[in-house]
Amino acid sequence: MQHILIIEPSTEFCSELCGVLAHIGHEAICAYSLQEGLDKLHSACAAIVVLNASMPDGKGIDVIARIKHESPSSEVVVISDSVSPDEAEEAIKNGAWEYLEKPHAAQSLASLIDRAAQIRSHTGSGSSQGESQGKQFDGIVGSSPQLRACLDIVGRAANSDANVLIKGETGTGKELIAWAIHRNSPRTDGNFVVVDCAALPEPLVESTLLGHEKGAFTGADKAQTGLIKQADGGTLFLDEVGELPLSVQKSFLRVLEKRRFRPVGGKEEIQSDFRLISASNRNLDKMAQNGEFREDLLFRIRSFGIEVPPLRQRKEDIRSLVIYYMPKICDRLGIGVKEISPEFYDALFRYNWPGNVRELVNSLERSLVAARVEDILLPQQLPTYLRVQLARSSVQRGGPPEKTAKENLPDCLSILATLQTVREIASEQAERQYLQKLISLTHGDIKESCRISKLSRSRLYALLKKHQIQIPR
Repeated sequence: MQHILIIEPSTEFCSELCGVLAHIGHEAICAYSLQEGLDKLHSACAAIVVLNASMPDGKGIDVIARIKHESPSSEVVVISDSVSPDEAEEAIKNGAWEYLEKPHAAQSLASLIDRAAQIRSHTGSGSSQGESQGKQFDGIVGSSPQLRACLDIVGRAANSDANVLIKGETGTGKELIAWAIHRNSPRTDGNFVVVDCAALPEPLVESTLLGHEKGAFTGADKAQTGLIKQADGGTLFLDEVGELPLSVQKSFLRVLEKRRFRPVGGKEEIQSDFRLISASNRNLDKMAQNGEFREDLLFRIRSFGIEVPPLRQRKEDIRSLVIYYMPKICDRLGIGVKEISPEFYDALFRYNWPGNVRELVNSLERSLVAARVEDILLPQQLPTYLRVQLARSSVQRGGPPEKTAKENLPDCLSILATLQTVREIASEQAERQYLQKLISLTHGDIKESCRISKLSRSRLYALLKKHQIQIPR
């Protein structure tokens, strides 16, 4: 027998489903609102929570992460009166066991719940509860339900040796997640080798990964061990794996399958026992559909999928992040830790943080530099661009969707921004437009782009990455 909690607004449907579940040996209790369901969650000791996607007091999907956090042993089955692909995707990403169309007859749903209960008892899903407990998550700060749900998946990934794909926006901390998996895995004593695929010049990707023998190509004046071999016994982390050239993806797929490869210019194959973790801020499924990423490689690299929530979806973690990073920044700057005014926190909570945690930390550091001789942090010490956007937001609240300051310079002037701010915005905008035209004109030829722009190859790659400009293949 399994205990089932049904969170569903229809008393008639609840009564019918409870009767059917009782007939097949399960005990069910009902809640007719989200709040009532959350209140009953612990007393119910529910193995399975049946949750309607649309409740009178909110979206059921929004509380999945909270249910999983407060009752890790519970599995959530989401039912919907009017199913949609987007809602199904959101439910699964939030941690739902299954997403189903709410049937007119409770019998078919009961049979699905019964099958899920049986699978759960046979596979011992209850043993996976609290996978994040006892793990080391250095630098990953926060206690929001979204982050806790993410870390539970990280805990499960650390206990296996499967390939992991970490998805998330720029600045969300994908490399920290990869480090956490490595540190909490049996491979913790091995190397953690980072490969920034976006920063590797295409001609050198293969030799950098596989290594090369002396004389393999012009400039190879000595043999070099590749990064894949350096990760032997440890973890290979491919950051921004979506930037891996198609020409290299095929050979890397074979390395994944065989764990054997031949260095560039080498005569014999060597082997490397590594665990692969990849990360990307791009939609790899869409890239695969467009032929920009090998579908078979995508299947290989995401045995485990982890989605890192953006900071705007877990703003309750901002205070903890500030408290964690301030002493570290102050120590590096050689200044004392400062007090934080309520107005400073209010500004942080009102901003949407498109650059996520990385942008928050950079903004905090710039504020501390600006307030070096002050004892307290105030909103006026935040970076100017951030204050401009907050001012625009407050002025246009209730109006049409706002453009960013970079998109509309006259609007910036209308709120009396400083000349320095306008110059910074104009410079950023001009730099991005120049790079876009440069790459378009040269059709992605990096050598020609460097010749025209008089930039070094490394500087050009850094600027392209900064502005998130893709190089056409």
